Amino acid sequence: MKKLLALLLAALMLASVLVACGEKADSKDEEKSEGEDVIEFNIEDYDNGQTLADIEPNIEKDAKLLVWSADKAVDLTKELCEEFKNKYPDKNITFEVQVMGEDTAATQALNDVDAAADVFSFASDQLNRLTTADALAPVFANSEILTRNSLSSLAACAVDEDLYAFPETGDNGYYLVYDKSVVSDDDAKTLEGVFAACKKANKKFVIDAGNGFFACMFAFTGGLKIQGVDDDGVQQFNEYDEDEVVATLTAFSSLFNEYKDIFVSGEATRISSGMAENPKTVAAGIDGSWNTNAVKDALGDDFGAAKLPTISVDGEDKQIISMHGYKYIGVNSHSKYPYAAQALADFLTTKEAQLKRAEVLGWGPSNTEAAESSTVTENVALSAIIEQAKHSVPQTGISETFWTPMGSLGNYLWKNSADSDAIKEEFDKTIENIKDE
Repeated sequence: MKKLLALLLAALMLASVLVACGEKADSKDEEKSEGEDVIEFNIEDYDNGQTLADIEPNIEKDAKLLVWSADKAVDLTKELCEEFKNKYPDKNITFEVQVMGEDTAATQALNDVDAAADVFSFASDQLNRLTTADALAPVFANSEILTRNSLSSLAACAVDEDLYAFPETGDNGYYLVYDKSVVSDDDAKTLEGVFAACKKANKKFVIDAGNGFFACMFAFTGGLKIQGVDDDGVQQFNEYDEDEVVATLTAFSSLFNEYKDIFVSGEATRISSGMAENPKTVAAGIDGSWNTNAVKDALGDDFGAAKLPTISVDGEDKQIISMHGYKYIGVNSHSKYPYAAQALADFLTTKEAQLKRAEVLGWGPSNTEAAESSTVTENVALSAIIEQAKHSVPQTGISETFWTPMGSLGNYLWKNSADSDAIKEEFDKTIENIKDE
């Protein structure tokens, strides 16, 4: 049932305008920004009637909570934990905050659930694995959570009429960053324009083409879409036009080869590090929301940000399609202090906590009120990420077999000549490898 529902939710999250479902949806949902996902998500179907006040009396005294947090968020997480501790001084709660990336949290938790953190952050694509293994506790009190977060972030953590995580961010995606002294805003509209501007200045353009999270954009732009995981754990895709996908892959490969002296396939951190050098060696890159501050620090007033550009495929400009997801905070189902852990997870994902992340880390909120704040609307990078989210495939319903073959396809495109027949063969092999358990 969990896998079937995850498959259904993934299929529902593919269009471009966020709407409320029926009369039961909260009235505020009518105000969602145009371009977000269409979600048929009925809030009342998931409301268990419990609020934080209902579970507060059950918060355990002398609880010792282990918390996993992304490296860049550790200091802020510690600060928020102290605020939580001060909120309940009579409970004498203590914390240990450890570094654990959202991309690896599920793997670490499933290695030994008993030894895993009581509260931890994770990326949306890991929810299926965690719930299938019963490693996540359902949210005890979800009434307030349902009314304060976007429908898309809620739908992606809903399974069997329960929420299994607390939405933390709504910006887990990537976008174009560029040095405005080299790449103009007009150049940034097309991939060809970005490459040509970098070439003229003899500066590099960086994409992590061998990372499946980024590399999937090449096939997605050609029309491939994720359609969840079936009951046997096999990744499913839409009915795509293979000729269109291959033509798009070939267009990317052609550009990579044409500008092979400018193009760099490497980790996204190479973007900010290259921009920070004197003289600067990198002028543009496709970067993740989590690196925004590093790029801003490197470029200062020359910081440029935009949705991903278009690419010309057989004379037609195609918008590059990315993957977009969410970050969540989950509670370990084996926690010795389930109520304290639930209350902390709730506290770490409030409007106030999400605004602090936006201010300190540049992370975009899932909380609808926080998303409307000037902290977010006046942030060029967050605006670019929100705009790109309109041209994305949701990061849900993804099998573990998806990432490595998709990354290999990305590597193939820049390492080999742009031969469409060979690329078709490589793409077919990629799909076969993803579906091979």
